Amino acid sequence: MNGPVARPSDYESFPYVTRGIDYSAVELVDPSHRRSTFSPELDEEDCRRVERLLAENVVVSFHDHPQLLPADMGDVDTFLRTKQEQTAFTELRRSGLTAIFDNWFGVIGGTRRSGWKWDDLVTTLGLRLADIAHQEGVVVARRVADILAAKRNGQLAFVMGTESAGMIENEIDRIDVLYGLGIRQMGLVYSDANTLGGGQKETRDGGLTVFGHRAVERMNALGVLVDVSHAGDRTSRDAIDASSTPISITHAGARAVWPIARMKPDDVLRALADRGGVLGIEAAPHTTLAHDHRAQSIESVMQHFVHAVDLMGIEHVAFGPDTLYGDHASFQHAISDVIGSSTVFDPGGLEVEKITHVDGLENPTENFRHITGWLVQHGLSDSDIRAVLGGNILRLLGEVWR
Repeated sequence: MNGPVARPSDYESFPYVTRGIDYSAVELVDPSHRRSTFSPELDEEDCRRVERLLAENVVVSFHDHPQLLPADMGDVDTFLRTKQEQTAFTELRRSGLTAIFDNWFGVIGGTRRSGWKWDDLVTTLGLRLADIAHQEGVVVARRVADILAAKRNGQLAFVMGTESAGMIENEIDRIDVLYGLGIRQMGLVYSDANTLGGGQKETRDGGLTVFGHRAVERMNALGVLVDVSHAGDRTSRDAIDASSTPISITHAGARAVWPIARMKPDDVLRALADRGGVLGIEAAPHTTLAHDHRAQSIESVMQHFVHAVDLMGIEHVAFGPDTLYGDHASFQHAISDVIGSSTVFDPGGLEVEKITHVDGLENPTENFRHITGWLVQHGLSDSDIRAVLGGNILRLLGEVWR
């Protein structure tokens, strides 16, 4: 076993069917389990300020996966074939989040050994919406007003998204179908090249295709936020140029801070900011390291934040931690062939200290309380913290979700 097993009460999703009879009974992790030891050095006044900032402001995770991983990674293939994903709703209510961009449909689509097809995507999205409809205090956000209403009403808003548009194949109207089903953000590519463009896993990126240009145009017309987090550099630049509205990099970091393909070069980050876009700082294991922090932790992650703010301006930076409940590092290893770990995480011969978790940013429950604590500890103003916790994302969505 890789971690403590969830109690029966931790299986909150799909209360209208029976686990183990109606769907797979793979044992999942205990979502309340913590390994992180990070605690910002704050006095009582600063601690109160952290809680006030979380309570008063709209807090948005630009990219997270609030699902439970298997307790035993030997079950990962069975887990990936299961469409009913267990979400840690109670834990999320403790996180301080107002809204979360939920891209589980895309990550599973990228990690199934045989690849995901259109029917898989639509089925899992429908199941996800059915589950959310049966949870108290949880809503699906389709407009900015829905996120603001969730804040007023003490609810948690889910923004439906995908990490890849590969499942639309070459059928442009499928974007309209996904919009109708509630999708409001789409990654163009997940690591592998597809009909829209090139991914980070490819040694050669041919850029946005003719069909990719059509897809971006359709997303603009509908009001779907374009995301190039996993796209290659040329495809990213092409999409920024092609889009009539600002786009996003919902979860990445700066290659200038850590030289791996999974990070974005400065020219892409500048272009994103110049066109009004927003970068969400990534925190998945083995991504946002730094030369002087080769054991990834919140400290190395925040070096990417500082660099991005200096380069792009604070109005173009947010956080998309990209975390899960469970052993994320072992999950990465289990699906490394699909992610392309040997390519996208390769620092070119630099020594890296392997980690079991990112201390301080291990899962969606702790992320934004620790981020806010770090920002308070390092002297950022309330207005700057308000911007990076959610204000910048709300501004972007106001321009895109027309």
